[in-house]
Amino acid sequence: MKKGLLFGLIAAAVMLASCNKTMPNPEQIRVNPSPLTVKGGMVEAEITGTFPAKKFPKKGVLEVTPVLKFNGQEVEGPTEVYVGEKAKVNGKTVKYKEGGKYSQKCSFEYVPGMENAELCLRFKATNGKKEIAIPDLPIAEGVNVTATLITPKDCKTAATPDKFQRVIQELTEADIQFLIQSAELRSKETKSSDMKALQAAIKDADNAERKEINKIEVAGYASPDGGLDLNQKLAQNRQKVAANFLGKDLKKNKINAEIVPNITAEDWEGFQAAVLNSNMQDKALVLDVLARYSDPEEREAQIKNLSSVYSVIKDEILPELRRSRLILTTDLIGKSDDEIRALMANDPAQLSVEEMLYAATLTTDKAEKMAIYQKAAELYNDFRAYNGQGQLYFDAANYPEAMRCYQKALEIEPNDPDVNYNAGLAALAAGDEAKAEEYLGKAGGTRANLNAALGTLYTQKGDYAAAKKAYGNQPSNNAAAQQILDEDYAGAAKTLNAVREPNATTAYLKAIVGARTNDRAAVIANLKEAVAQCAKLKERAANDIEFAKFVEDAEFQAIVK
Repeated sequence: MKKGLLFGLIAAAVMLASCNKTMPNPEQIRVNPSPLTVKGGMVEAEITGTFPAKKFPKKGVLEVTPVLKFNGQEVEGPTEVYVGEKAKVNGKTVKYKEGGKYSQKCSFEYVPGMENAELCLRFKATNGKKEIAIPDLPIAEGVNVTATLITPKDCKTAATPDKFQRVIQELTEADIQFLIQSAELRSKETKSSDMKALQAAIKDADNAERKEINKIEVAGYASPDGGLDLNQKLAQNRQKVAANFLGKDLKKNKINAEIVPNITAEDWEGFQAAVLNSNMQDKALVLDVLARYSDPEEREAQIKNLSSVYSVIKDEILPELRRSRLILTTDLIGKSDDEIRALMANDPAQLSVEEMLYAATLTTDKAEKMAIYQKAAELYNDFRAYNGQGQLYFDAANYPEAMRCYQKALEIEPNDPDVNYNAGLAALAAGDEAKAEEYLGKAGGTRANLNAALGTLYTQKGDYAAAKKAYGNQPSNNAAAQQILDEDYAGAAKTLNAVREPNATTAYLKAIVGARTNDRAAVIANLKEAVAQCAKLKERAANDIEFAKFVEDAEFQAIVK
């Protein structure tokens, strides 16, 4: 780490050997920001100074080029040309008597290693035909790279969950119709195709290895015409005779299953559904009556007054409501975890796609997860299998492969919000901010981590105000790093203490907060924690301008060695 930062006032002048004139460098040089800082992936600087009066030769030409030097490399910025009053070269004129202002902006794309960079001014000077050698002038030392701690890896990818259910319920239904004001069980009703199918389903559920009878419900209904007392008795009797019939069948087949009774005396709900599904004219009139009147007697009276449709109601709607309904609920029992694991290992083709995707949740071994997702993609070409692969590649920082998998998933389900969100993170990690914004725009506002991803995007673009708004109050390393960049150190400390799964970066950011608030104990304690979790942070800390004040501290040196 460089031991000092060169900023403030710098004065330099070069004397011409051939004459008693001076070709000056600019004086009172200031660099903003100081120290240099990474923002939006760039290291930018505004350099200002003055040319003193009666120093700049009238025929002098001074070319000034900012140069960023680091790790044996150098990157040049744009050149500004300053000329004396009588120079025959285009440039910014500096008057001999008054002197002038020096101002220049430069921008360098950040690459790792620039944290130790030195910003210099490089000169090419002439006075008339005479060339003057001027050494590079250092004006700033070190680059603050805290913004690079804000990374898409801090954002959790979104899983596209399987739909595996250990128990799936199936319903089998049959109706027994009755005549008006009757609860007599007719033979043709007990021998209908629906009834035979129900009886067969009951036997199958009782005998099958992976099926169980959950419940059998027998409900009795009466149509909503006639008095309530009469309808109540009709519904009860219809339920009873249907239950007795089914009970005898269960006993005959030695099936032990409880029959659950249910009664609906006046089936207004069924009446409304039947009207809705009918082809009768003016059915809107009937539905209007149902909406306007809640009293059963009033409803019945109003409907009977609808002469244009009541004959249809009487002949086609009401007879269908005089019934008993028999409902079998069957539980389909799925494979156990052990069975799924065994088939995944030995015969994965015997598993459904939902079972395979569920199998991936039964292991924490990333290689095994990857193999499962790859097999699911091979057998079923399911977008969720590609998304799962992409998540694993993303976690391993293999962003090109992650993006390849996400794009495969999006070929199948282009509008899936979770995959678009993940693709946005992968694009952001690869530095493609335009693509990241496009994908995140398709992720929708319901994604739990979308705001965190948008905050990361805005930080990387250098829009700190938008980033702060996007992060909101959700605690994360990225949000805390943004608060540090905004010089909100109390807020950053609070955010870091609220991070749910703190890691090495969390501790490192706490150390930065300590350094910026002159809390040596916090710096030492948190750096120890950070490097204990991630040894690579030793090198970063040793070269991090955030800790410049502690470079001579013995405990600091012990941590970073």
